[in-house]
Amino acid sequence: MVEKFRVLVIDDDHEMRDSLAHLLKSGGFEVQTLSGASRVLHILDTQPIDVILCDVRMPGMTGIELLDILKDKTSIPIVLMSAHGDIPMAVNAIQDGAYSFLEKPFDPRRMLKLLGNAAQLNRLSLNTERLKARLSDLSGLDRVLLGNTEKIKNLRHEILDLSGSVANVMLLGETGTGKELVARALHDLGPRSAEPFVAVNCAAIPVTRFEETLLGTSDGQKGLLDKADGGTLFLDELEIMPVEVQAKLLRIIETKQFNPVGSAEVHQSDFRIVSAGNDGLENNLATGVFRQDLYFRLNTIVLSLPALRERREDIPLLYTSFLNLFAATYEISPPEITSDDLAALMAHDWPGNVRELRNVSERRILAARRGGGSAAAALQRDGDDNDVPENLRGAVAAFERQLIAKALTTHHGKMDAVAEALGIGRRTLNEKIVKLGLNKDEVLKT
Repeated sequence: MVEKFRVLVIDDDHEMRDSLAHLLKSGGFEVQTLSGASRVLHILDTQPIDVILCDVRMPGMTGIELLDILKDKTSIPIVLMSAHGDIPMAVNAIQDGAYSFLEKPFDPRRMLKLLGNAAQLNRLSLNTERLKARLSDLSGLDRVLLGNTEKIKNLRHEILDLSGSVANVMLLGETGTGKELVARALHDLGPRSAEPFVAVNCAAIPVTRFEETLLGTSDGQKGLLDKADGGTLFLDELEIMPVEVQAKLLRIIETKQFNPVGSAEVHQSDFRIVSAGNDGLENNLATGVFRQDLYFRLNTIVLSLPALRERREDIPLLYTSFLNLFAATYEISPPEITSDDLAALMAHDWPGNVRELRNVSERRILAARRGGGSAAAALQRDGDDNDVPENLRGAVAAFERQLIAKALTTHHGKMDAVAEALGIGRRTLNEKIVKLGLNKDEVLKT
């Protein structure tokens, strides 16, 4: 059963209030009446109201004065009415934020329709805000894109606004600003969330193997385009894509069809592309190394990710969050953040952006495990050469095995949470678990 719209009627004339209440109830509304405007804020704080119908000329506070008070406090539509109304008053009221204006005597059917439309608009607006809040909770945007500066808040809002779109999106920003996190958020919030998210780091694929990696081969090796069917293809480090592949990708975007390398068989794949590039992309466009026609196919929507130095106010919050995260992973208490720590962090230029800050935070926790350290020391990239093991590859593998095992235990085997805690993609995490010979079930038993 659809919940009735709730209207608040404000009129100092007793007979008019009763008449309006009777008419509105017969029209399917729930009605609350007031003889003056002084208690309106209390009513709005304690009861859900969909639309306000208010007389203009009343003793004490007029309808125009109430409109002025409420316009910055609520989005509930206000319809004003007056027996003395004229065109200038109506125009001024609407310019000041009124939903509409009724002149007495008014047509009952017009009034009911007008109030119904206003109430429905308010419900739709509220539902949209609730949906966005729920999507934000589900996606953990406030956690993934942590920060309180306007630039990061605007970015979160833009991602939520795009939640229902399947248009291609291009992410522009420096290395380490979180482009893959944003790409995953766009996928998770979109209508393709149940389908695959396939990440392609263009810089990590050898030029000689780029086509077969993307398209697959005639001997049955499945390419990334096949794997992305129905879902999202994330092209990272876009400026590195070989020129010879760009023309093929352009045709594939247009037709959604392609041939695996060495095969005449036509494959079809329905995928959305989220791409990411940095300053090198603009340089490659200018020099012709990157095709303009492909660029314009990919940048239907463009989101710019701010560098960390452009939102320095977020550094203490991010640093604290990362310290707590790694402290939980390494099972120690997070160290106290001193004024010297904050001074060092705020003075740094952060060329590696949030990724660099994350690494600094982890180094700080590792030092705390040994009973020392500071943010300034963690910022020094060059460590003591005596700490470098003779067998570096083996030491790195052992360290990764230990780190992943602890993260699995800390997050109770929830792979998405583990990947997020480690700052890597889910696919990369799976590959590392296999490569390192980790048994997830055995790790969780210990």
